[in-house]
Amino acid sequence: MTFSDVVEVIKSLSIDEKREIQLLLQQYLREERRDEIYNSFTSAQVEQQKGELKFSSNIKELRKLIEE
Repeated sequence: MTFSDVVEVIKSLSIDEKREIQLLLQQYLREERRDEIYNSFTSAQVEQQKGELKFSSNIKELRKLIEE
C-alpha cells in the first residue's frame, strides 16, 4: 500500500474515524519523540562516562566545540 492509497482510505473515513486517527498519530509522534530524547540522553551518558563530553561557558570556546 502506498502513501497515496493510505491518504485515499483516510479521506473516505467518517469524521469520528479521522479524529481517532489524528489522536493515534499524535500519540505515536509523542512516543517517537520521547524515544529520540531518551536515546540522546543515554548516548550522552555513555559519552560522559568515557570522558568525551566537553563543557564551557565561554561562547567562543562553545563555537569551536560545535565546529569540531
